[in-house]
Order: sequence, then structure tokens, then C-alpha cells
Amino acid sequence: MRHILAIVGPTASGKSTLGIAIALQFDGEIINCDSIQLYRRLEVGTYKVPIEERQGVPHHLIDILAPTEHFTAVDFAHRAAELVQDIDSRGRLALLVGGTGFYLRALREPLFPAPPTDLHLRARLRHIQSRKDAAHLHRLLARLDPNTSKLISPNDWSRTTRALEFYFQTRHSLAQCRVVRPSPPEWSERLQVFVLEPPRAELYERINRRTESMFNQGWVREVQHLLESGVPREAKAFGAHGYRRILQHLAGDITLEEARALTARDVRHYAKRQLTWFHREPALERLLGFGDDPFIQQRALVRVHQLLTLAQSA
Repeated sequence: MRHILAIVGPTASGKSTLGIAIALQFDGEIINCDSIQLYRRLEVGTYKVPIEERQGVPHHLIDILAPTEHFTAVDFAHRAAELVQDIDSRGRLALLVGGTGFYLRALREPLFPAPPTDLHLRARLRHIQSRKDAAHLHRLLARLDPNTSKLISPNDWSRTTRALEFYFQTRHSLAQCRVVRPSPPEWSERLQVFVLEPPRAELYERINRRTESMFNQGWVREVQHLLESGVPREAKAFGAHGYRRILQHLAGDITLEEARALTARDVRHYAKRQLTWFHREPALERLLGFGDDPFIQQRALVRVHQLLTLAQSA
């Protein structure tokens, strides 16, 4: 039986480049595991690989949602599991690529049933977050559900919001309910995860350069066009890093230079949280560098070849 592969790591670590290299070498298809690349019409700020640079490698779960649509980790796990089974059944290599660790965990360890998203409740919590900050929401969660709050970083507004939504909808602790989970997919035992861990200083410098490049490429204009087309400021897609700061700038709350600086800082902090998250995940193979580094690519290709060869001989 073939392995199922995943390439994860912090933003700007070269995951997409490495994923395409592996897919080309081993007849693979890529399943996006990045929550913001799901959205159509968000281009500049999502850093999607342009179609002409995908080198013919099929990419799945990219540009499948309107900016206003809601898509949960459970939704992702369901869609991704179907794709993995389909790709695997055709004798090709299924390759998950992205930095949304919660998506990968939901796929490996299916989540318990939860109530559907209450959009009005989410909007109220987002309004509080925009007026205060993520730490304010986290303090609220600590009062209502201390067990869950201990598992979430005070800066992780997305998971904090979801935990608060769950509590207000069910009056139960999210952490306590997590013990009730469906069985993982049968192929989960064949999932091999590689995590890119480049040097921290170099990663932060790359994030700074990428942020500057995205602003220079018309990121603000992209957000303006989305708003003018009717996408509301509260749209799910606008919760992504950078988009929130640009909305603040367009509202006159911060200057353009402040939006640039705050976005770069936000993304650096996010990258740090991603590294911490993946350190806690089980059964990972670490690649200490960037995915576009030829040396790292060669190491990964050799290791994947070993895994696939062993699987075929088993």
C-alpha cells in the first residue's frame, strides 16, 4: 500500500515548491491544506501558486469557496478524505500541502459532531475582537471554559472564537467534548508528514520581503475591489492575516505603512505559532530548511523514494 504524504510548516517556508517537486517525481496530486487558499478572488494575499507554475500537477481544494462562505475543519476533513481515497485508488500519490495544522489534525483525528456555525454569534464575537483584541476574547473564554482556554494561545483568535461559539451554543466545554470522536480514515496509518523548519531569522526576513511584495503587487486594490463588488467586511475570508489590517487602513483607523508593518508582524507571530503547533504533532519528519532549497528537496525526494519502495516491498 502506498504512503499518503503531507508537507507542512510555517508560512513562507517553501511548502508549495517542495510539494510540486515531489508530485512531479512520484506521479502525485496535491490537496491544498491552507484555509485561506480555499477562497476565490483572494489572490495577492494568499500567495497561491499560479496555474502556469504548477507544472501540470493537479491541485485540489483551491478556489472552491466564495469569500462569504464558511468552511470548517470538519468540512475540510470530509472533502480531503474523499480526495485522498480517489487519488489513492487511481494509483497516484496523494500529497497534502499547507500550513493549517488544525486541518491536518482534523483529517488524522476526526472531530466530534458540533452544531452548525451561528453566523450572528460569530459576527458578534468578531465585532468584539475588532474593538478589543484576541487576548480579550481569550480572557472571556478562560472565565467560561478554563479547560479549553489552557489549550489555546491567547493570540489565536480563530480557535478562541470557535471555542466561545461552541460554549455559547451548547453550554459545554469544547475540551471535554473532544473525547467523543469518530474513527480516523483507514488510510491514516499510511500518512507520512514532513514539516519544514527553516532558520527562524531567515524565515522572518522572507516573511518581511513577501509582505512588502504583496502590498506592492496591489493587495490594497484587491481588497477595495472585493468590497466594491459587495463582499462585506465581516466576510469569513477577510479574517486572514493582512486582509484585516487592510480593512483597518481603508476604514481610516491606521495608515498604509502601519498596515504593512502590522501585517508583517502578525504573519511572523503566526509562523511562530505554526512551528509550535507542528512540534506538538505526532510522527513528523523534520526538514531543517526551506522547501525551495535544492539540498532540502533532494533529501525529501530520497526519503520519499525510500518510503514508497518499502511500502511496495511490504
